[in-house]
Amino acid sequence: MHQIQILKAGKTNGSKALILLHGRGASAQDIVSLTTHLKVDDFAFYAPQATGNSWYPNSFLAKPQENEPWLSSALDIVRQVVEQAQKNGITKDNIYFLGFSQGACLTAEFIARNASKYGGAVIFTGGLIGDQIYPENYSGNFEGTPVFIGTSNPDFHVPVERVYATTNILKEMGAEVTEKVYDNMGHTISMDEIDLANKHIFAS
Repeated sequence: MHQIQILKAGKTNGSKALILLHGRGASAQDIVSLTTHLKVDDFAFYAPQATGNSWYPNSFLAKPQENEPWLSSALDIVRQVVEQAQKNGITKDNIYFLGFSQGACLTAEFIARNASKYGGAVIFTGGLIGDQIYPENYSGNFEGTPVFIGTSNPDFHVPVERVYATTNILKEMGAEVTEKVYDNMGHTISMDEIDLANKHIFAS
């Protein structure tokens, strides 16, 4: 099970919060370093650290039970971080999410299970978790929350079909999704994706 450790950075009294979820094998420090390229000057950053640098042991395309109890623990940590931001006076509509790879999958899964009017979400190469889509797990309404999803086709870890399915689910739940698929980009984050995230998510 995960022990919650949160790297806090950015403005301690920021009017907005950005929750950053790192990828497998990476760290909270790694994902926070991305913020130097984002328009997030007035944000407080919350970056939880996964135990062993991995949120769950198997592929996000495995049956959910094969990633337990780690998956439930990871989702609970994100919930705790959201609650911490709210205790610090940041309202839900000023809470933003960003994740890459495994962290992007966790981002997608958390917001779909807890849809609400958030500030926005950035999903860099990720999709909803499971061997199939489990719509019964998802509830709430995003009420126009902007979401950016970027990915490569092909991507070794994330099939583009799951990205398309994730976009459709989030749209059905009221999100305003901007999706961009790049040919042969590789498993990385491009400057074009960062530019689009700034334009569609952090422009305000």
